Amino acid sequence: MISVDYEKCCGCFACSNSCPKSAVRMIPSDEGFFYPEIDKALCVDCGRCESVCPLTQKKEETGKMPEAFAAYGKNEEIRKDSSSGGIFSLLAEEVLSAGGVVYGAAFDESFNVRHIEISDKAELSKLRMSKYVQSLVGDTFTSVKEKLSKGVTVFYTGTPCQIDGLRLFLGKDYDNLICADIVCHGVPSELVWQKYLLYKDINDVSDIQFRSKVNGWLNFTLVIKSDQKNYSAIFSDDPYMKLFLRNVSLRKSCYDCPSKGLQRRSDITLADFWGIDRLDSEMFDDKGTSFLLVHTEKGRALLNAIQDKIKIKQVSVSDAVKFNANAVRSEKMPEKRDRFFSEIKGDKPCDFEKLAKKYCTQKTPAAVKVKVVVKKALKALERRK
Repeated sequence: MISVDYEKCCGCFACSNSCPKSAVRMIPSDEGFFYPEIDKALCVDCGRCESVCPLTQKKEETGKMPEAFAAYGKNEEIRKDSSSGGIFSLLAEEVLSAGGVVYGAAFDESFNVRHIEISDKAELSKLRMSKYVQSLVGDTFTSVKEKLSKGVTVFYTGTPCQIDGLRLFLGKDYDNLICADIVCHGVPSELVWQKYLLYKDINDVSDIQFRSKVNGWLNFTLVIKSDQKNYSAIFSDDPYMKLFLRNVSLRKSCYDCPSKGLQRRSDITLADFWGIDRLDSEMFDDKGTSFLLVHTEKGRALLNAIQDKIKIKQVSVSDAVKFNANAVRSEKMPEKRDRFFSEIKGDKPCDFEKLAKKYCTQKTPAAVKVKVVVKKALKALERRK
C-alpha cells in the first residue's frame, strides 16, 4: 500500500489508474490539490500503486544530451492561437492525419482543466494554449494502454510528472506511443482557480485564454470572454497570474520537482523560447517562438515529419536553458505560501487584488542563481558520458 507524502506527491494519477481493485481514489485536499486516498477495505496490498509512483522510481540517467531547437510554425493562424510557436498543433496534426489520437489538457464546462482524448483535427483548439491550473488526467492512462494494445498511435502531452506517471504505469515502451512534456513552472490548484473566477464575477463565460497574444507574445495576456463583458489584463497586471508567477499558489511538490532536468521520460519537450530575442533575432518577431528539446529517435522522427511546415534552428542546449531555467530547476517556495493557502481555504470569497498585494511583495530570486544551476546540470551530464 502506497504511503502518501503530501509534501512530494505530484498528483499524477498513476496510482489510481494502476489499482486492479479500484481502491485508490484521488481526493482534493483543503488546498484544492488532488491526492490518493486508499480504501483499506478494497486494498489487497499488491504493491502496484507504489511501483508506478514517480517518487519511488528514479529516472534512468543515460548522460545523453538532448538536441535543442528554436522553432515556429509557418501557419500564422495556428501560431496566433497557440501559446508559443504553434509546434504542438503541427505535431498533433501529423499524428491525427495518420489515424492516431492525441491527449492533452482542456477546459471542461466549468472551466476546470481535464485531460481529454481527441481524434479529429477540428478538436485541436481545445488542447492549444497553456492552462495555468493542474490538469486532472483521470483514467486517461488506462485509456492510453487500451489504445496502444490495439495498435493505435498515441500522442500524449502533459507536465513532466504526468509523463513520468504514464510511463511508469505502462511499464514498458511502446513503438506507437509518443510523449511530449513541457518546461513547467508549477501548477496552481483547482480551488484557487475557481475562487478567482468567482472573484471576477463574469457570468456565462464563453472562452478563457491565459496566453492571448493581443498585446504580443512577450506581454501575454489573460483574457476572459462572455456575452456580457470581457476581461483582459497583461500577465503582470492580473492578480491570479501574479500569484502563479511569484510561486505563491503552486503545489508543494512543485518546489522540489523530481521530473525536471535534461534527462526526461518524454520523447520531446515543448516550451516558450524565452530569451530568443537575445540569442537569435531572426527567430523572434513577438508572435511566439517554441523551445524544443528532442530526447529520442521517435521525437526526432515526428519533428522531421513537419519540417516543411516550420522554421527551425538548432541551438546550444546551455544557451537555451540559460533563459529557460525551469527546464532544470524548481522554483523556491515563498515563505508566505502556506499563509496564502490558509487564507484561501473554505467557502469564503477572496479578494485577489488584496491577496496579490499581500503575498507577492517578496523579491524575485537573483537571476545569477539560474546560471549556476544550469552549469551544474550540464557538468553532471558530461560526467555521465
